[in-house]
Amino acid sequence: MRWSSPRFIAWVRGILSLILLAFSSPVIAGNWPQWRGPQGTGTSTETNLPIHWGTNENVRWKSPLPDRGNSTPIIWGDRIFLTQSLEKERRHFVYCFDRAEGRLLWQRETLQKGSELELTHGTNPPGSSSAVTDGERVIAWFGSAGLVCYSPDGTELWRRNLGPQRHIWGWGASPILVGDLCVLNFGPGEPSTLIAVDKATGQDRWRIDVPDADSGDKKPGQDKPIWAGSWSTPIVIPSLAGKQLILSWPRSVVALEPQSGKTVWTCDGLNPLVYTSPLYDSSRGIVVAMGGYSGMALAVKAGGRGDVTASHRLWHHPKTRQRIGSGVIHEGYVYVHTDPGVAECWELETGRLVWEERLRGPGPKGDNWSSLVQAEGHLYSINQGGDAFVLRASPKFSVLATNSLAEPTLSSIAVSDGQIFIRTHRNLWCIGR
Repeated sequence: MRWSSPRFIAWVRGILSLILLAFSSPVIAGNWPQWRGPQGTGTSTETNLPIHWGTNENVRWKSPLPDRGNSTPIIWGDRIFLTQSLEKERRHFVYCFDRAEGRLLWQRETLQKGSELELTHGTNPPGSSSAVTDGERVIAWFGSAGLVCYSPDGTELWRRNLGPQRHIWGWGASPILVGDLCVLNFGPGEPSTLIAVDKATGQDRWRIDVPDADSGDKKPGQDKPIWAGSWSTPIVIPSLAGKQLILSWPRSVVALEPQSGKTVWTCDGLNPLVYTSPLYDSSRGIVVAMGGYSGMALAVKAGGRGDVTASHRLWHHPKTRQRIGSGVIHEGYVYVHTDPGVAECWELETGRLVWEERLRGPGPKGDNWSSLVQAEGHLYSINQGGDAFVLRASPKFSVLATNSLAEPTLSSIAVSDGQIFIRTHRNLWCIGR
């Protein structure tokens, strides 16, 4: 077989594809160490998760919480970590619970309070960012109150004041860990920056400004500015040159080198307001990004250099329903539970809408901020009224169960070792057979 022959080139590409697939598909059952799970995409290899539950069915335990909050619990081994704010007092905490019984093991306050000028939307209380852990440290962000790191037993390791964070709708991106770095999308208020700090010390490694993250754009003929910004939490994907950070910014999705923050490629096609995290399909090498507030959506083939809009973008939706919760990709289809409470399924490679159905439960509010979780071909989501839906991840719409906890929530579901963890405004729930 000659080095330049088509058969040899195809063989090399096949081997590289297998290497990339193995690199991007770690064993992800067990720990749920960050927002949206081990890969940051809401996908898990968990099996035998409960399909049915309720306030008196398949509840292992529930632990009361002192105030509302939108963050998601993270799980490492026998411990659960949760960010919690006391809204009126502007106090911010990290809680640690015993996984077996739901007992509160420790709580630590950041000490530094949020800014007096800190703003937010009525549905987005402080403490909406989830923590992240690698089993040796737990890192959490509380807006103007800064970034703080604890050991698993609650010993403070470091803290950083990153400056004030101010936006009319508050903040909500979560920190992630990439190698020896902790990366945070510090925004959407001014100044908005993507920050990487040393996870062991909290010292800056690099910072880059988020483009167009101000309120300067105006609709033609209007004086009122369009509020722009990104609440997106980045994900990490493999590439031939190593890992890449993928982040949805105002107007574009971007790939960056984690160790330097240098831009690798960009793809245009989002509106100035972005809530969701990007999605990635490792088998096809496709990134999906969605804008918010009836904004845009796109799919792009990962790779290339510079502006790849013309060469790599697969499809573009110029207007969609409001999306705050992030979706998932499964077996060639994209699924998302929209803010109005309508679930959608599209073809990944074409963007063709396959089905859209409104999800209804007994709760008083069907709006949705929850991000989907996919495990064993099932989709899990919970709306603001506390109704949790289990759907089949299939191009044929099928609801397997509607389970109500009868408590409001704007959080997302986490899964670990056959159990489901749900944070409502009143309790932290552990659901298990």
